Amino acid sequence: MTTAAILLLALGLDALIGWPNGLYNRIGHPVTWIGALISRLEKTLNRPEWHKSTRRLMGILTALFTILLSFLLGRLIENAIGQGVVGFALSVLIAWPLLAARSLYAHVRDVAVPLEAQDLPQARTAVAMIVGRNPEQLDGAGVGRAAIESLAENASDGVVAPVFWGLLFGLPGLMAYKTINTLDSMIGYKNMRFSDFGWAAARIDDLANWAPARITGGLIALMSGQRKALVSMREDAGKHRSPNAGWPESAMAGALDVRLSGPRVYDGVATQDPWLNTFGREVTGADVGKALVVFRRSMFGLAALLGLLALL
Repeated sequence: MTTAAILLLALGLDALIGWPNGLYNRIGHPVTWIGALISRLEKTLNRPEWHKSTRRLMGILTALFTILLSFLLGRLIENAIGQGVVGFALSVLIAWPLLAARSLYAHVRDVAVPLEAQDLPQARTAVAMIVGRNPEQLDGAGVGRAAIESLAENASDGVVAPVFWGLLFGLPGLMAYKTINTLDSMIGYKNMRFSDFGWAAARIDDLANWAPARITGGLIALMSGQRKALVSMREDAGKHRSPNAGWPESAMAGALDVRLSGPRVYDGVATQDPWLNTFGREVTGADVGKALVVFRRSMFGLAALLGLLALL
């Protein structure tokens, strides 16, 4: 009950003010602190002259070390702040920056506004902040799809998953998950540099997001009120290249009745990914704004679940 209340208040604090720029400029952000450690370990242990099996082993050790370190640090903090009112308040403050609903909303809104105004260059600039594909190769529909897909996937990775692991294991679980997610975003790529060193990071992230991705898809389907979201999720989630991202993305595709995913170009390589909600409309600028409405409702649904757990 206490953990649910802590996460509910942290989610509310994030929704109200996010992580202020002034605070970021002064002390950075917990994810940047984690990222700095991962970057230092990667530069030291991911030597291109080493055999691939050695680099894979070093990647496994890096992932396990940073995740365990975060979990133990969370446990130490929990024990240090105690269970009283002060400890409760400090727990809310510590959990607050580890949820990313407001920043995600803001980044996608920055794409929605110029795209709806048919300012494609500005929309491309904005979407480049949240996706890995080359925005210069995207038309308006491609920019819209990229923004909506990022919104749906990161609703799971940035909000639902940390809440899920926080509910299970408290502050240590929340901190360990953010490390898992940061590892994947930094080294979990299938390219020459990271395919071996980042192998463990990617696999652990897949496992950690298995349940949250499906919960997120369910929240999107439920809070959108569109039966087609459930149908699309059931029929298309398994088509996605990711074992997890297809769940929230296909639910969002059905909720908006648009098609997402499909063929795209990553790092100059064309892929023939299948469509999600194949017979949906082509995405327009207005659909990105509608996706933000669905996202907002889904976050209200998550908050309601936390409130219910806190009251039980």
